[in-house]
Amino acid sequence: MRLRHIEIFQAIRQTGSISGAAQLLHVSQPAVTKVLQHAEQQLGFALFLRVRGKLQATPEALELEREVDKVSESLQGVRRLAQSLRREPGHSLRIGATPALALSLLPAAIHQWTRRYPDIVCELSSAHSRELTQNLLMREIDLALTLQAPDHPGLKAQPLASGVLVALAPSGHWPDVAVGTPMPLQALSDAPLIGLSSTDPLSARLDGYLKSVEPPPRVSIAVQTYSLARAMVESGAGLAVIDPFTALGASSTRTAIRPLSPPLPISLYAVTRANEAPAHTLGALLEIVARQAQAQLDRLFVSAQST
Repeated sequence: MRLRHIEIFQAIRQTGSISGAAQLLHVSQPAVTKVLQHAEQQLGFALFLRVRGKLQATPEALELEREVDKVSESLQGVRRLAQSLRREPGHSLRIGATPALALSLLPAAIHQWTRRYPDIVCELSSAHSRELTQNLLMREIDLALTLQAPDHPGLKAQPLASGVLVALAPSGHWPDVAVGTPMPLQALSDAPLIGLSSTDPLSARLDGYLKSVEPPPRVSIAVQTYSLARAMVESGAGLAVIDPFTALGASSTRTAIRPLSPPLPISLYAVTRANEAPAHTLGALLEIVARQAQAQLDRLFVSAQST
């Protein structure tokens, strides 16, 4: 099938008729009919049958559809990349961050940075680490802030700040214990724990970290984002082991935070494309983000050191 055949095929699948496909693609009905007939001649079988006035895909067409969708997605990727390459250099800086970092770090840091560089347009987005990696490679963003260093030769990661995972619990779960006081890992034994989805990059590290706990924590709820884990703790559903940036955004009246001992380190990374000169304003932004991150971490660990 040629690309034009695929375009017509998908338009008919979407609209259910030749006229609908022609309207969708802004071409004439005879043009759609001609391309469809040519596609069917090349393939050697019919793609659609008319049933009660609607065109329905044949079994052969349904088998083709899965592969056609893959081609279409690839074409969309090419178009997005071409659009990114046409972007005027230096006109804007596109920044992506994981949901937790987007809420905890970006607002104040971007506000301070844009005051220093008022002529730069800043575009912000939020996505999971794997999506951010793909967005960088497709040149849809210029910088990603993530808690996971990417394993890709086309990307480079610069650590901005380091901390440790913390336990977040509903208020009153640890009576008479100061917030920030380190907690032995074994204290999570048989505790109701909000788990992380197996698709999360941190999940495997956390599973290995908790293997020494006997009996193990009871995980009956698993979530895909740290922010949702925090919300579940705030609701009283259980405890969570999450990054400190997410934990510090929790309600201080409904939750309590404690770093775990032995610690499980976690780092904040700035990820950019390798072998590419960064925008001249990027260094200033990373300095601001690093300071913001360290200030947030100090809020947690100063209280621990003072106990």
